[in-house]
This record gives sequence, C-alpha cells and structure tokens, in this order.
Amino acid sequence: MATKKKVAAKKTVAKKVVKKTVAKKPAKKKTARKPNAAFMKPVNPTGALIAVIGSTPMPRTEVTKKVWAYIKKHKLQDEKNRRNINADDKLKDVFGGKKQVSMFELTKLVSKLLK
Repeated sequence: MATKKKVAAKKTVAKKVVKKTVAKKPAKKKTARKPNAAFMKPVNPTGALIAVIGSTPMPRTEVTKKVWAYIKKHKLQDEKNRRNINADDKLKDVFGGKKQVSMFELTKLVSKLLK
C-alpha cells in the first residue's frame, strides 16, 4: 500500500507597498568658517627668531609658514629622514644649539621665542 503524499500548494501573498512621505528639512546655509582668535592674535618674535622671519608682529600661523619657507628655501630638511630639520647658523640659535631637530620639536622651540 503505497500512498502518495500530497504536496501543499504554496500561497503567494501580495504585499502592499506603503510609501512613507518624509518631510524634508530645509538645507542649512553654510557659513564661512571663523578662524580661532588665539591663532590670529599677532605675536612678536624675539631673539634669534628675528634673524629668520623678521621683527614684525604676525599671527602664529604666519610665523610657522615663514619658518617653513626659510627651511625649504635653504634646503634644510634632512634628505633621508624628512621629519628632521638640519640647522644652519641662524637656525642653530633658534634650536638652542642643536644641529638637528624633528619637526615636532620645532614648534616647541619656536614658541619659546614668541611674546
């Protein structure tokens, strides 16, 4: 007595597609970025730093740019390790007598010579 198994037919149910309407927020107007007032405050270079960047008061950002311009103009970055800066006669005074400093030390040493 072999009985045949009945296969249940699969029911296909149509799903309802509901579109949600999301209220769009109005786009915010982009405002120009304001520089931090502490960075833009003019500082006076002192001591050996005057020989490198001049004696006029300027913001810290400009001091950094001028020091890097001096380093690149005189090709003072180390050829093998570009993170190091080799000192010439003017920069040796800024670096406190060191022949070579890393670019991370540079900021610390320059900030000591600003008022």
